[in-house]
Amino acid sequence: MADSEHSSSGGNNADSQEESSRETKLKFSEDEEALVTRMYNLIGARWSLIAGRIPGRTAEEIERYWNTRASTSE
Repeated sequence: MADSEHSSSGGNNADSQEESSRETKLKFSEDEEALVTRMYNLIGARWSLIAGRIPGRTAEEIERYWNTRASTSE
């Protein structure tokens, strides 16, 4: 029984690993950065539309990148 308890708590470890991989994905290429900036200037904060133009990116990642970028430029 103790083994099954360990197995279920191991899921939390996977969650933290997934979170770490999401942080890594926030490193955008120069082309991606330029596209996000151009699209934002054209359509505003419509993250799902912007994400649709960048394969492999989600609206959440784009928004998080944009908010991080905006907060560090001030």
